[in-house]
Amino acid sequence: MDKILIMKRFLRKLINLDIWGGRHTELTNLKKAIPKHLRGEKVAEEAIIELASTGFIITKQSTGEMHIPLNSKKQQEIYDFVKNE
Repeated sequence: MDKILIMKRFLRKLINLDIWGGRHTELTNLKKAIPKHLRGEKVAEEAIIELASTGFIITKQSTGEMHIPLNSKKQQEIYDFVKNE
C-alpha cells in the first residue's frame, strides 16, 4: 500500500467521523483506518507527516496523546484530494 492511498484512507475516516476543527480524535484511532500490519510502519508515519505539512490535518497534543482534526479552512482541497483516483 503506498503513501497516497494511506493518506486518502486517513482523510476518509476523519471525514466520515466528521472530525473538523474543534472535534479531534487520537492518532491511534486514526491508524485503525489501515490494516494492522501497516499501523507501525514507516509509510504510515510518513503519510501523517505529509498530511500535516500540506495543512490537511492539524496536530494537537492533548492528554498525553497526539490528537488530530481536519483543517476546516482546507475543506474543498481535502475533498478534491480524496476524490482524485
